[in-house]
Amino acid sequence: MQRRDFLKIAGLAAAASRLPGQEPQSFLTPTAGTQEAAKTEFTLRIAPVTVELAPNRIISTIGYNGISPGPLLRMKEGVPITLNVINDTDTPETVHCHGLLIPSDVDGSEEEGSPAVPPHGSRSFKFTPTPAGTRWYHTHTMAMDDLHRGSYTGMFGFLVIEGANNPGRYDQEHYLALRDWEPYFTSTSMDNDDLDATGPQPERPAVMDTRQPGIEVAADIFSINDKALGAGEPIRVKPGDRVLFHFLNASAIENRHLALPGHKFNVIALDGNPVATPAAVDVLMLGPGERVDAIVEMNHPGVWIMGAPEDMVREGGLGIVIEYANQHVTPQWTAPPKSNWDYTIFGKPPSQPAPTEKLDMLFEKIPRGAGKYNSFNVNGKPYPHDKEFLLKQGTRYRLTFHNRTDDAHPLHVHRHQLEIAEIYGKATSGVIKDTVVVPTYGRASVDFTADQPGDTLFHCHIQMHMDYGFKALLRYA
Repeated sequence: MQRRDFLKIAGLAAAASRLPGQEPQSFLTPTAGTQEAAKTEFTLRIAPVTVELAPNRIISTIGYNGISPGPLLRMKEGVPITLNVINDTDTPETVHCHGLLIPSDVDGSEEEGSPAVPPHGSRSFKFTPTPAGTRWYHTHTMAMDDLHRGSYTGMFGFLVIEGANNPGRYDQEHYLALRDWEPYFTSTSMDNDDLDATGPQPERPAVMDTRQPGIEVAADIFSINDKALGAGEPIRVKPGDRVLFHFLNASAIENRHLALPGHKFNVIALDGNPVATPAAVDVLMLGPGERVDAIVEMNHPGVWIMGAPEDMVREGGLGIVIEYANQHVTPQWTAPPKSNWDYTIFGKPPSQPAPTEKLDMLFEKIPRGAGKYNSFNVNGKPYPHDKEFLLKQGTRYRLTFHNRTDDAHPLHVHRHQLEIAEIYGKATSGVIKDTVVVPTYGRASVDFTADQPGDTLFHCHIQMHMDYGFKALLRYA
């Protein structure tokens, strides 16, 4: 099937506001949410699955419990649980619980010493889930040049840790994961970084590297959860509804944007952590691994497409229909206003002195440094940096990222919470994350407390970048 034919089935199928018989695209909060959260034992079975993105487009991949995304796991903060992982595939696998403060031996990263689940074997992992918020789980295996491994597969799902905090009044709740499928190698991949206005570029080199870049990974087929735009049920709302969306960029490849014509996203949490200053925006931006919790006031009746601002991405399937009651028209899309994604609008002015302990990470891309692929160095060296980044337990650090590449990178530190201190040339506080997108040739500083002893993995959350060197180990002295 050619891509243009798929668009007729998926993207253009959005002209039909209802497609009976399709599975819902969203995980609605079960009415027995409290009962679900009382569970203390969970099982994930890794095995081949099929994903019906559209009636004539079925993807074969690897998933959890026969589906992709995997089941929504609900846990209670502070209540110990057991996670049983059964691996029905022929290769070793890992499951990383992203955003949790848990020991390194159950974090699901082999770099940190977590044991892999052997082929046709199983393992049980016991930990106490914390902190409360929207987290997620996914494979953490290396893929290298195998686009049927790692996060290129369907091994991902939402993990919610329920705490005492109430996110406010809302009428509906949906968990929506943005995905790309059937990745391929290319030397002409589309770059979405320029959707946000260019900010300060303090790390831009005086002399640009003119060497031929290596090939990257791209995709033309997208979905929200397991359905391409138009191939699943719409989200049905009534005027006046307050809808709480939990968004996740589960892509292995690219930062993504999302808009809903005529509506604003009232952002209340980033990476599952409540923001210091909730704010309304027209367009969301999520790097791979990031989550955004936002409430949308349904006050603009019609039938709308919530999707990617880029026509090729949205028509390739990255969208979902929002249908108001008693509206039976063709779903509409209008381009959002020009806007800037800015973490600092959700923060507050700094009130504490900067930590005296400082760490710096300088990132460089080596064009075709790994044969036909690009490679990456951190502070001029390849992975693992195991004697370079030594942490003293209980100490507060300021970690500064120096991005000397032409990409915006989603940077993730395992098992720790990061408070953005400076980005886009602006100082801020109160924005707590586990994954931060550092802009092209940009610089960002984050503060964190070394309170999770054990090896800690840092990496870019774009699979190919991590595989080819964009990672480091932080160790406790």
